[in-house]
Amino acid sequence: MKNFYLLKSYQIHRLVVFVAAAIFMAGCASTPPTPAPTEQIAVSRSAISSAISAGGNEFAPVQVKAAMDKMESADKAMADKNYVLARRLAEEAQVDAKLAETTARAAKAQKSADALQESNRVLRQEIDRKTK
Repeated sequence: MKNFYLLKSYQIHRLVVFVAAAIFMAGCASTPPTPAPTEQIAVSRSAISSAISAGGNEFAPVQVKAAMDKMESADKAMADKNYVLARRLAEEAQVDAKLAETTARAAKAQKSADALQESNRVLRQEIDRKTK
């Protein structure tokens, strides 16, 4: 009788392991392959173009260079079919490009504000000179 329970216990153990392995394999088989991040690549390229047209090369050259370097690395990852890395690099390039664009726009706005303050200062001097 004792052998009967050991055999039954062993069979249950084997069945549990088999079911767990089957579930694990089914889970792995159902994972879809990572699609190519072509849309993210296009969005990142557009962000880099916007940064350059906003004056990024003049006011934020480090960020523009970083974005372009990451975009180049993303292209290489795409060619190697490493889509996860390509997507990550493209997203990072987009963030760097947006930073460059924002920095360039802020620098231009500051430059305009400084020019306006200088104009006001000159006008005040003229007014003060004419009133004396």
